[in-house]
Amino acid sequence: MAIDLVIFDIGNVLIEWQPERYFDAVIGEERRKAMFDAVDLHGMNDEVDRGGDFRDTIAATAAAYPEWHDEILHWHDNWIKIATPPIERSVRLLRALRARGVPVHALTNFGVGTFEIATAQYDFLNEFDRRFVSGELKVIKPEPRIYEIVEEGCGHAPETILFTDDRIDNIKTARARGWQTHLFEGPDGWAERLVAEGLLTADEAA
Repeated sequence: MAIDLVIFDIGNVLIEWQPERYFDAVIGEERRKAMFDAVDLHGMNDEVDRGGDFRDTIAATAAAYPEWHDEILHWHDNWIKIATPPIERSVRLLRALRARGVPVHALTNFGVGTFEIATAQYDFLNEFDRRFVSGELKVIKPEPRIYEIVEEGCGHAPETILFTDDRIDNIKTARARGWQTHLFEGPDGWAERLVAEGLLTADEAA
């Protein structure tokens, strides 16, 4: 069946999300590794993505690890410096699809507070036809419920949806529900897939 809805993940698809790279630059690789070994920072971020208060969640984690207190607070105070830069070709593909009249949605693990920061910084995040944000929905990928919510809300049959995400666990859940999928490993491959599906011409995907 032909694709009539494209769904983008955001982190590492439209915006680079590399906390380790940020902390390597700020505190050095050796100290960063020690901190990430001692503190489940990605688990902390998952809590924010599930709808936990951005400031309170980071502050509580910092308080629980006094030896890393100041470093952990960077996750809140300098968050936008972690969520950078935009992946420019992916942004062009988003806009090219919309210019062709293809419905484009977002399905993303993002906190409520962090998404407010991101949408203020990156205009293209306001250009989706619809956004499904985990912090607002209180459930994160790859849990099946968030995909069910998308299906209930978008009005498209699963087999007509093309979804791209950089994490294979998120892709596997979508595939299990009958979605068409693309594991994002860079914008060039994503552009080729969109052209192959007849959603964009090669010129439009450039």
